[in-house]
Amino acid sequence: MSFTGTIGSGFGKVLSALVRLLTLSGIHPNVLTLIGLVVNGAAAWILARGEFLYGGLIILSAAVFDLTDGAVARSANKVTRFGAFLDSVMDRYSDLILLTGLLVHYARIERFSYIVLTAVVMTGTVLVSYSRARSENLIPNCKVGFMERPERIVLLIIGALFDRMAPVLWVMAVLSNLTVVHRIVHTWKESRKLAEVKASDSVAAAETGKSGQAELQEGYRSV
Repeated sequence: MSFTGTIGSGFGKVLSALVRLLTLSGIHPNVLTLIGLVVNGAAAWILARGEFLYGGLIILSAAVFDLTDGAVARSANKVTRFGAFLDSVMDRYSDLILLTGLLVHYARIERFSYIVLTAVVMTGTVLVSYSRARSENLIPNCKVGFMERPERIVLLIIGALFDRMAPVLWVMAVLSNLTVVHRIVHTWKESRKLAEVKASDSVAAAETGKSGQAELQEGYRSV
């Protein structure tokens, strides 16, 4: 097994053990979701103070709750539609709270260009999730594009831990908005395909109807 495979396997075992422990504790998955939000709020406060290293460590700890709430719900047979909805909404809050912490930090040190950059990242972050949700009201699936939430969180952790937040924000700004564009194009193509299929089915139904009427009329003449 490769080195990365060994790490992944070890992490998976630790995560599985944690999920079993949380399941046995009886804690509700929705509580884990809310705890994750609170921890991310603490991380945002630390980021606003400019203490990126500690902020990155706290974001990393919050990721544990993001990784376990769904697994605990499945393990404890507590999967619900509301739980999935709550998890999605709290994820959006967590994303924006963390970026708001960065906004406050850059406002405190009067770095206007980074305030604008963070605002662009926030816009892309919201639209990545919104574009998929809106698209899937029109087409079956829109899970395309690279910059989804796991990638954003990993980048934020890297930027905080290694004090490279500015380059990370540039990457997030570009890739998140490219993901939105990708989803727009994908939705356009797929909706056109669906429209063509629907039009083809309508034509076929009309031809079938005409054929049926002709056969009926022929039957009347035969009688």
